Amino acid sequence: MLFAMWIGFLLQNLGLIENCDGSLIPLVPEGLKGVIFSPLLHGNLEHIAGNSIPIAVLFFLLYQFYPKLANNVLFWGWICTGLIVWLLPPMNFFGQEPVYTCIIGASGIVYMLAFFIFFSGIFRKNKTLLTVALVVALYYGSLIWGIFPEELFYKLDQPSKISWQAHLSGAIVGLALALIFKNKHREKNKKFIWEFPNYYSEKDDKLWQEYLENHPEHFTEEPKLKKDNIWERLDEIRKK
Repeated sequence: MLFAMWIGFLLQNLGLIENCDGSLIPLVPEGLKGVIFSPLLHGNLEHIAGNSIPIAVLFFLLYQFYPKLANNVLFWGWICTGLIVWLLPPMNFFGQEPVYTCIIGASGIVYMLAFFIFFSGIFRKNKTLLTVALVVALYYGSLIWGIFPEELFYKLDQPSKISWQAHLSGAIVGLALALIFKNKHREKNKKFIWEFPNYYSEKDDKLWQEYLENHPEHFTEEPKLKKDNIWERLDEIRKK
């Protein structure tokens, strides 16, 4: 994925991909190709660098902890996120007219993966996956603000260039996929043998007996502490 993203960025800088080529343009038939290609294109070095790290981390977590689901999640998440963005009409809540733009970048995929991994860990109630979900929430919890238009939080002189529609679409698709696949290839929580109530190990018992023999001083009863004088005095008063 990273290789494809940086190759796409290189082709853009070489002038082989210009203007809105390969980008996603909502409700425009020519923009449908962006459903496939727009996550591989980026506006500048800061844009692609900002997406590369979360893409690397989330792809690793996806294929490490959901190996049997990873390809399906990636395929359907990629396609559905792009289609929803394409179906959403251009919107500008605080301007005179809606802004028509070419949408590029892998941030929709980032949101889809982050929301899938987080909610899948919760839905499956697996200790390991819950831990992974918490890690994602810790490092990428701030992503939640990206699903809202920047104009809600800041006064901008011109419309934001960040596609909150892609973020929102990715979040919705990630949540939906976590719900759809929650029982798919589900592994039961492992229970170790020593967690059973009637567990007995002859080896452990032998080691314990040897320890008792070799370290009897650890099991001798300490002498009782003498009562403090004040308590003795109180006893005398009580008797009188």
